[in-house]
Amino acid sequence: MRSFRIGSIILHLFVVAALFSFSGLSIAETSNRVVAQVNNEVITLYELNKKIEEMTGQKSEDIKARDEDMYFKTRRDILELMINEKIAQEKVEELGIQVTQSQVDTAIENIKKTNLWTQEDLLEQLKAQGISYEKYRETIKYQLERVKLINYEVKSKILIREEQLIQYYQDHLASYKIEPEVRIAGIFLGGGPAKERGEDLLKRIMNGEDFGKLAKEFSQGPGAEEGGDLGRFKMRQIDPDMRKVLEGLGEGEVSGLIKRDNGICIIKLIEKKEGRVRPFEEVRDGIYENLYNEEVNKRYASWIKDLREKTFTRIIF
Repeated sequence: MRSFRIGSIILHLFVVAALFSFSGLSIAETSNRVVAQVNNEVITLYELNKKIEEMTGQKSEDIKARDEDMYFKTRRDILELMINEKIAQEKVEELGIQVTQSQVDTAIENIKKTNLWTQEDLLEQLKAQGISYEKYRETIKYQLERVKLINYEVKSKILIREEQLIQYYQDHLASYKIEPEVRIAGIFLGGGPAKERGEDLLKRIMNGEDFGKLAKEFSQGPGAEEGGDLGRFKMRQIDPDMRKVLEGLGEGEVSGLIKRDNGICIIKLIEKKEGRVRPFEEVRDGIYENLYNEEVNKRYASWIKDLREKTFTRIIF
């Protein structure tokens, strides 16, 4: 990407002329229409629409059909963001700022550690937001470049005081609560003689037979092939009657027969995690990172505003 030189008047006139003669600037909006110029770079309508869909999860035409005013505001806001990104990227390349894949890996591991996530948890979060892992890595790389850029450009040191961290922790205690969680297994029986069969199985379990083997052989419900393993649940996700049963069990213990609408079940509590609030020492580094990033964002906004005043930009709508 080439940086724009104010003295290059001929080049500037050539670029402007090229923009106005560009075939996409017809009355009908085509996908390759130029919508903005940043120094010698352009942003096309196709790129803008793609970014809108990426950031909102909706196609431009769908937003416009539902709320035209919202569409124009969204389009303008995201175009402004794209212009700022191009300006920042030019500066990143001009200064030779680089972020390695290893640094991206480290940043992602830190995020997982802060949130107590496994890799599977992270992928689940991304899937829920409709973001691919590759796109997530690109975002992290961009954020790291921005931090390096701010560190390079902003001379005054960002200082986060300990009392700020403690105050943030106290103001956001709810965010650091870990809900009670259980992992359970079940044997489900339906049909007329379900109670009799359930009593027989319960007796066999109490006599030491393996719950998982009996579930595989006799359960008619979910998880039978996995030895009745139903997975992990937050206690709030479980219906009140079942929750009462589980609250009375210890790890490894088995319930009595539980009557359900469609039959009988026997539940085994495999694992139980009590709810708690994570101590300050455990989350301190994550809080510091949050506050530091907030400060970086403030300084970045101020810096990009100043830089933009010195950059040739043109919005063409």
